[in-house]
Amino acid sequence: MQTEIIIEQLVVGPLDVCCYLIGCSETKETAIVDPGGNEDLIVSTLETLGLKPALIINTHAHPDHTAGNRALKQILNIPIAMHEADAGSFLNQVSLFLGSMFGAPPSPQPDVLLKDDETINVGNLSLKVIHTPGHTPGSICLYYPGHVFTGDTLFVGAVGRTDLPGGSWETLINSIKTKLFTLPEETIVWPGHNYGEKLSSTIKEEKLFNPFIK
Repeated sequence: MQTEIIIEQLVVGPLDVCCYLIGCSETKETAIVDPGGNEDLIVSTLETLGLKPALIINTHAHPDHTAGNRALKQILNIPIAMHEADAGSFLNQVSLFLGSMFGAPPSPQPDVLLKDDETINVGNLSLKVIHTPGHTPGSICLYYPGHVFTGDTLFVGAVGRTDLPGGSWETLINSIKTKLFTLPEETIVWPGHNYGEKLSSTIKEEKLFNPFIK
């Protein structure tokens, strides 16, 4: 029987990043996805819900999604995971280039380098890494049956921008069509920003109504 997933969506930071607490209902172990600020809110929500933070996962390296990495790593003593293509020199580059614009502290280098199609275990949950380059070279989505956390690859009624370093429009659209639109249509889409009319969607809705993907 599939383990029940706990999902808590928090809108954080000046750019309305959707941070997710993804927890195992049995063990309460939890992944913090894209902590883009408001670290006190993230910690207090974990405590209120009785969740046990296990790791930080970044869907990509942009500072609006990694702004809370350093503080949360220190406070909670947990590792940071990120796709290998967004780590190293790319993370340093975007931290310098964009961090000064957002006023975001630079993220430490990740402790765990992720690859396409691997599994991240959070308690008894198994989250599948889907590499979806285009917004950045190492953008990922996280899939658990019935749910996909899409970062800045796919929004509700929109898609991620591709005019920043490492971006590619053709690559982004290909990632969406070949990696995300092949998921079951009833899969709930949990986006990386609060840019749409609502805070979640489905693969079917995005196939039918997203004006950027035809």
